[in-house]
Amino acid sequence: MRVLSRLVAAVAAVVVLSFAAQGQELSALARLDPAASRIEDAAGGVDVTLSLSQPVPWRVRVMADPPRVVMDFREVDWSGAAALRNDSQQIKGMRAGVFRAGWSRLVLELAAPFTVEKAAMQTGAGALVTVHLRPATLDDFAKAATRPEPPEWALPKPADLPATTVDKGGPLRVVLDPGHGGIDPGAERGSQSEAQLMLGFARELKERLIREGGFAVTMTREEDVFVPLETRISIARAAGAQVFVSLHADALAAGEATGATVYHLAEEASDEASRTLAERHDRDDLLAGVDLTQQDDLVATILMDMARTETNPRVLALADHLAGAMQEAGIKMHRHPIQQAGFSVLKSPDIPSVLVELGFLSSSSDLKRLNDPDWRAKMQGAILTGLRQWAAEDAKQAE
Repeated sequence: MRVLSRLVAAVAAVVVLSFAAQGQELSALARLDPAASRIEDAAGGVDVTLSLSQPVPWRVRVMADPPRVVMDFREVDWSGAAALRNDSQQIKGMRAGVFRAGWSRLVLELAAPFTVEKAAMQTGAGALVTVHLRPATLDDFAKAATRPEPPEWALPKPADLPATTVDKGGPLRVVLDPGHGGIDPGAERGSQSEAQLMLGFARELKERLIREGGFAVTMTREEDVFVPLETRISIARAAGAQVFVSLHADALAAGEATGATVYHLAEEASDEASRTLAERHDRDDLLAGVDLTQQDDLVATILMDMARTETNPRVLALADHLAGAMQEAGIKMHRHPIQQAGFSVLKSPDIPSVLVELGFLSSSSDLKRLNDPDWRAKMQGAILTGLRQWAAEDAKQAE
């Protein structure tokens, strides 16, 4: 990072001369893939399928005058919505755009009364939203449309950043990120949600990392609350994180998968990650030790790419140590135990970051393991071992 500090001025000058005439395009957290999305009549009702580039908090309800289905997302770029196939005779039209700060909305105009029978989001490297609408009587529709908006639908307040005094000579500083939370339950199966399971697991893991590993640990959320994706990076930065571990337990809409997986940021996602962060994020959160507050997006992007080039070998080593420790502990692993994807929470350029899928809620055996205290203890021990091994190797590499 000292090298980056010395290069800021030089890079800025080159970029201003070379790219001053280029415009910059704003981006959202997620984008619609219209080719993989559709609206069609099915099973006596209407099926709505939306393919998004990544999971985001969302909600759906019906509204009257005129009758319509309203789907809110935080937040989706709907620029491809015009190409979304509508093969339903019950959907007269649709429109999409910004609803309010941080939220976007898709509205489907109904030809007749319908209510929401099922709604789900299947998550992975991307996200698949499925909604089934069933015909309803005028009375049932009126009741559904006049229900008050739940209080948790209010725009969430930004999370408070931890007041952390960073001691550079102290223990390894780990940030644990229990996925989802609050209005964003993540994957669900029966009465259990990914958000609740990961919060419980993270609390137990935090205690072990502090007690047995001597680590300094901060969590992006301590309760079942919604924390925006970019705020999770801000929390890690405020805590002086030296490693970031995001915890998830996914579900698949189709196919079968079981076992744990360790994800790192995909190489092809890195350029997009830098551009998106430069556009959307506070400059003092992007890189430690480099003041980007006066730099434009292109300068910030180049500097973040440089930081990521320096950090990437450390990230790969972190993923290897974690997956290796899990396998050594006899933990059931996915057939591809180390994978890569463009998850937002992995995009901090200079903090080694991984996402651990502990298992799949769509797998009965994985769900049983996630609820087994002995299995959780074994997995937590493996993560502790992997972090210890990585920290020791990383310290030697830095000498």
